[in-house]
Amino acid sequence: MQNSAAILLVDDNAVQAAVRQTILRRSGYFVITALNAVRALEQLRHGDFLTEVRLVVTDHIMPGMSGAHFVQEIRKVLPKIPVLVISGMPAEEEYEGLDVLFRMKPLRPECLLECVRDLMGSDAPPQTTDSQQVLRPAPAVR
Repeated sequence: MQNSAAILLVDDNAVQAAVRQTILRRSGYFVITALNAVRALEQLRHGDFLTEVRLVVTDHIMPGMSGAHFVQEIRKVLPKIPVLVISGMPAEEEYEGLDVLFRMKPLRPECLLECVRDLMGSDAPPQTTDSQQVLRPAPAVR
């Protein structure tokens, strides 16, 4: 069963984005994947998504716009939306005052799902064991 509340997943690394997208979708989440933070922000500002985005999961280091700058801009449009930042390097200080959950890579699938469930609260689908299956990446949208 898929939840209609969307997660916006932003990561310039197509492989990592596809793996995270697959983990989340197999757990019942509706995921919109963007490989470009600038384009994702533009779509958020203009309401281009067909469903309400209830959570943003973003990488920290991306070309064109860092994760911290992306979150600063998101806060202007959606000040209360939960944000999960996943980074391969310590950068928590860059997100000070931005009300994000910051996690370091590598982030195990069960940790990703736990973070998402905590941030989405009542929007989270019921827990399933689907995330324990072999994960095959789904294609990301550019």
